[in-house]
Amino acid sequence: MNVKQRTIKSDVKISGVGLHTGHHVNICIKPAPENHWYKFQRVDLEDKPLIHVDADNVTDTSRGTTIAQNGGSVSTIEHLMSALVGLQLDNILIEIDGPEVPILDGSADIYVAKLREVGFVDQEADREYFEVSSNIHYNEPERKVEIVAMPLDGYRLTCMIDFNSPVLGSQHASISHISEFEKEIASSRTFCFLHELEMLVQQNLVKGGDLSNAIVIVDKEIEENELIKLEHVFNKKVEVASEGILNNVQLRHLNEPARHKLLDMIGDLALVGRPIKGHIMAARPGHAANVAFAKRIKAQMKKERSRKNVKVYDLNMTPVYDTVQIMKILPHRQPFLMIDKVLELSEQHVVGLKNVTMNEDLFMGHFPGSPLFPGVLQIEAMAQTGGILVLNTVPDPENWLTLFLKIENAKFKNPVRPGDTVIFTCELLEPIRRGIARMKGVGMVGEKIASEAELMAQIVRVKE
Repeated sequence: MNVKQRTIKSDVKISGVGLHTGHHVNICIKPAPENHWYKFQRVDLEDKPLIHVDADNVTDTSRGTTIAQNGGSVSTIEHLMSALVGLQLDNILIEIDGPEVPILDGSADIYVAKLREVGFVDQEADREYFEVSSNIHYNEPERKVEIVAMPLDGYRLTCMIDFNSPVLGSQHASISHISEFEKEIASSRTFCFLHELEMLVQQNLVKGGDLSNAIVIVDKEIEENELIKLEHVFNKKVEVASEGILNNVQLRHLNEPARHKLLDMIGDLALVGRPIKGHIMAARPGHAANVAFAKRIKAQMKKERSRKNVKVYDLNMTPVYDTVQIMKILPHRQPFLMIDKVLELSEQHVVGLKNVTMNEDLFMGHFPGSPLFPGVLQIEAMAQTGGILVLNTVPDPENWLTLFLKIENAKFKNPVRPGDTVIFTCELLEPIRRGIARMKGVGMVGEKIASEAELMAQIVRVKE
């Protein structure tokens, strides 16, 4: 049974302070149409730019995740994003009148509660998951960061953190399905170490921090004068609890820091642009690693999308033209006739086939010890394929020649060797005018692109 996309029933308005900027910000979380995913709109800026939640739009991960597009940016998006993913929402527009998402209590709990208050509504379109089909790895050996996605019919996440701290130590957190997010993960607050907090204060950051929206871990002996400085910054009495946490903040979970790291990871992986089916395991993740991993998933998505678009041809099918028929159209002859069959032909495209065999004369001189079909001849085969498309526009193709005018953006991505069958596809980039055609040509060996180029050619009459 297909799962439908869903959004919220009505607007959700929330106000608060940005953790680092200290700016008071208003956001309005709104329903959005099918296949919209998550987008921010900076309603305080001219032209109200839209900013897509996409890994390619990330500009900073130093103290949270920042995205920018169309002249606008939004920072610290991860907690709100985790709430949307955790509630399995697909299409949301967030109008915001400032540069940073409100920190609220440092978790996703308030966002989840407000969204659940208005309720959800199913939409007509089916939810389109990215299903992990094989393991996807990411690691940073110098920081001992490792993330892997494995195939699973569901969304399971496991996280381990280890800061080599006597107070925090090593912690684990996991959920076996994303539906557990609301109960197990959403309430976990952000955390930092005291030495990080001092550095952030010196950098004029955490202007919106007030010690009630973050767990501050004290991992060193702290002088009285340091406490006094912090009291001035936060305008609050500062003490150290016996377990090494500022101000006796009561942990909501024994492993709250690990759970919050899991929360951040869920939010950052929203940058993939669609829901995920798979098991994500992470050791020592952070925003930079999460974003890099999201980009790796996006690259895999692109690769799989390309594979889906690759048409598989039956090489034994009856061709549109066989070799003999091709020679009645093209003036080329062996050894320079590069096309053996034409498999498809329309007014807009043509598909030709070239069987590369060891018997071809060129291999006697072109790397005989490691024979490769030359790239320039791949372009020639591509051009001959395109020539058939252009000559198909005249009633007497045998009386015309196809001449090259231009070759652009030629790329050679994978070698072609004896025994390979190359499928050349040429598609018109614009209508043929005065016998001049602009085409995009691609040569495929199996699922791999061997070569591609943009070609311009003209047909000229040589016989009346």
